[in-house]
Order: sequence, then structure tokens, then C-alpha cells
Amino acid sequence: MNQKNQSLFGLPENVKFCKMCVISNQKPFSTVEFKSKNSTDKGGILIGEDNICSACHFKTAKAKIDWNEREEKLIKLLDRHRKGSGYDCIVPSSGGKDSSFTAHVLKYKYNMNPLTVTWAPHLYTNPGWKNFESLAHVGGIDNILYTPNGKLHRKLTQLAFLNLLHPFQPFIVGQKIIGPSIATKFDVPLIFYGENQAEYGNPIEQNKTPDMHKSFFSSSEIDLNKIFLGGVEIKNILKNEKFKINDFTPYIPVSEKIIREKKIEMQYLGYYINWDQQECYYYAAENTGFKPNDERNAGTYSKYCSFDDKVDDFYWFTTFIKFGIARATQDSCQEIRADKITREEGVNLVKKYDSEFPKRYFKDFLDYIDIDEKLFWKKIDSFRSPHLWRKENDEWILKKQVS
Repeated sequence: MNQKNQSLFGLPENVKFCKMCVISNQKPFSTVEFKSKNSTDKGGILIGEDNICSACHFKTAKAKIDWNEREEKLIKLLDRHRKGSGYDCIVPSSGGKDSSFTAHVLKYKYNMNPLTVTWAPHLYTNPGWKNFESLAHVGGIDNILYTPNGKLHRKLTQLAFLNLLHPFQPFIVGQKIIGPSIATKFDVPLIFYGENQAEYGNPIEQNKTPDMHKSFFSSSEIDLNKIFLGGVEIKNILKNEKFKINDFTPYIPVSEKIIREKKIEMQYLGYYINWDQQECYYYAAENTGFKPNDERNAGTYSKYCSFDDKVDDFYWFTTFIKFGIARATQDSCQEIRADKITREEGVNLVKKYDSEFPKRYFKDFLDYIDIDEKLFWKKIDSFRSPHLWRKENDEWILKKQVS
């Protein structure tokens, strides 16, 4: 392919879309398989048929799971960790529908005593803060809210946007680490997340086990000088900014040695129960006081997913710029696979909403990362991959859309 149409970020140059949902092969860090005509068995999950993504293949495999048998395994796991006093498990939670469902079900259906732990958003939205409070006050769930050094977190978010066009990167790092970090401090070796992201297209082999891969939250060797945050090594941030090495403590992964010594298990509840995001919403609304956003989320048609943080909208906008995939694609893929909407409906929703610019919190976002609008758009345009975008009459056009 010539330089004019060169693919950035290691993305496939030939854009293809799944014929069952609306995801494309531009989704990073996934196994969206569109290459082979011959299906390959990966632990009972068939992948490889032309133009069907791995997540849609997993939908077929999921329909064959014996959920009663899975629940029996869950009960045995919980019985092994149930203490009778103190906390039995840790649930990393934003106060959103999925983690609220996870914590409430574990406590009130399975008689566990969970401690929810929250890595604070960059900038709470009013509806997001109300839902966070409701989990404790209406849902009756204990919580620890962990808020990192705000000056450092703003700087890391700025660096992540400028260097990676990924304003959520420092938040995601902290969110991954908060569970095992609190688990080691409270000596609670069982941690629960909701659904495995492999269900939505990440490496499909991970669906074969309830265990979260340790690389997600721990490290075999921790060299502080070699850890990257915001696309920059910590040692270089220390050279150029007025921070100390101890300020980075919340972003340092737990060592594998400690994970082994503490016998920490990090598991997905979605392995044991038939996960359905819309049903999680209904359950959380009824039992924890969860309420949807006060208006439609930017870039999509839904009102109940990921709206606790004002920066969230800009994360999805940057994924649209880099990969041609935004929030309406994510939401519609999940609802197509859950048989809530048809693929045709999903296509129309993606075309209508995916490209929408998040105006509502734009000034808040610029102020938070301390840049002006001119620099914002300069960075945005510099991350448009030529194989995805072309410019006509000063307007950027996505070359290939789902149909």
C-alpha cells in the first residue's frame, strides 16, 4: 500500500466488518478473525469463518454453556473464601450498573460480604456521583473511594492525550491496580470483576477460564524507571516535572511475588452467570438506586453505560479517530449479540451516532488537561490513519463505514 494510504498503529490495511454484528477488524488488542475460511477450534470456541468476529463466535459457544454447573462452581469458590467476619471479597467498582450488579448479587444472593473499591474518575458527572453514592446508601454496600494525586493525574492524562491520543490510559492503569492493591492491604485474596472483555472481542481463549490474566494487574519485575505512563518513562517525568517517585505509588503494579504469597485470585463473575448488560441495568436500578444519565451519552444512543466521568466521552471520540470505532459501535455490538436489536438497527445507529463530537464537556476537558482548542484539533488530526480517513473540502471523511 502506498504512503498515502498507509495504516498506522499496526491496523489491518483492508477494513472488514463482521457480518453478524458491526465491529470491524480495526479493533485493537483483539482477535477479530476475518482471515481464514477454515474454522479453528480454540478450546471449544470456533473462530476463523470469513467475516464473523470472535465475539460473535463466542455468542454461539455461550449458548451451549451449562449455567447451573457454572453456578455450582461459583458457590464452591465462594464457600472457600467466606470468612464469617470481615470482608470476603473485593469488587472494583465505579458505581456503574455492572459493578453495582456484581457487588449486590454477591452480597444479597450469595451471602458474601464484599468491599467495593473505586478509583476516582478524572471529573465526576453529577449523575455519576449520585450513582456512586447510591451503591452505599441504597444498595447497602461498603466502599473505599481512592483518589490519586490530582496534580499528577492531570499531568499524566495530558501526556497520554498528547502522546497516545488516549486520555483514559492513566485512569485504566489505576483501575487495574486498585483491586489487588486493596486486596493485599486488607488481606482479602478474592477479587471479582463483572464480565470478561474477551466476551466482546479481546483474546478469545481467555473465555475458557474465570481467572483474570495476571499481566492485567501485576508484574514479575518492577523497575520504576522503566514504567511508562502517558507514553513517557517515569524517570523522564521526574526530570521535567515537580513530582517525587513516591507520587507514582498508585500506578505501580503489584508484584507477582506478592500475588503468589497472598494467594490472590482475580475472577470474572460473568464466567459463572449468564451476563447480560441490559439485565444488569434493570437489576441495579431496582436494587441499588442506579439511574441512567440525564441525557443520551455523546456518541451513542444509550443512557446507562459509562457516564460517571466527563473524560469518558473524549476517550470514545479518540477511539473513533484512531480506529474508526466509537461508542455507538460498542453499544450496538453488545446489544446485537444479546438479541436486543438487529444488525440492521445497529448499522443505522452507528452511522447516526458514532461520529458525534462530545460538545457537552469540551471546555471541562480542555481545562483539565490544560491545552487549548487549537492544540486539541492538531493532535486529533495527527492521529488519523491514512487508510481510514481522507480530507475533502477541509472536511475529514471516514473512507469505509459499516453497511
